[in-house]
Amino acid sequence: MARYTGPVCRLCRRETRKLFLKGERCEGPKCAINKRNYPPGQHGGGRRGRTKVSPYARQLREKQKAKRIYGVLEKQFLLYFKIADRYRGVTGTNLLQLLESRLDNMVFRLGFAPSHSAARQLIAHGHVTVSDRKVDIPSFRVKVGQEISLKPKMREHAMVKTSLDKSERDGRLSWLEFSGEAMSGKMLSIPSRQEIPIELDEQLIVELYSK
Repeated sequence: MARYTGPVCRLCRRETRKLFLKGERCEGPKCAINKRNYPPGQHGGGRRGRTKVSPYARQLREKQKAKRIYGVLEKQFLLYFKIADRYRGVTGTNLLQLLESRLDNMVFRLGFAPSHSAARQLIAHGHVTVSDRKVDIPSFRVKVGQEISLKPKMREHAMVKTSLDKSERDGRLSWLEFSGEAMSGKMLSIPSRQEIPIELDEQLIVELYSK
């Protein structure tokens, strides 16, 4: 399973915004953005005053932002775009819907894990089932109505409990159904663009790949 293994806070600093890649840490005083909200590197601080950004740079930054939010590398992200481009409708929205239907994203959205990376770890270690079958592939595409559950031995884990409590406080997404008793959830429908809670201009990604 290919994945980024470098410093996570560096990615948020490069985008000069919180991507919430480390769960609750991103909301506390230790968040790197609170201390150094400028790109990393020798000349990062000097770029804070730069105001002129080329159209290509804006397109690239939106693509990188989407990849980092969902934890997808370039080759796989491009594959998602090609699939989205073949579907009817708006390509950018199709792309986000494909990314949202990934199993690791669904585990995160349901509140079983505090971040996408933690969700991938749960899945890779075999703690997640889909329709009563173990699935250890984070990129597995979840279909509407398929039930996602945690195995019993993980239901009392401190990380899971803390994450579920936070998800309960923040409120759950309208297109998801969650059962606290069964520790399971499912996707009720494909989310519309307005129901996907990320700040992203996906049209810039479409423009970048359409050149």
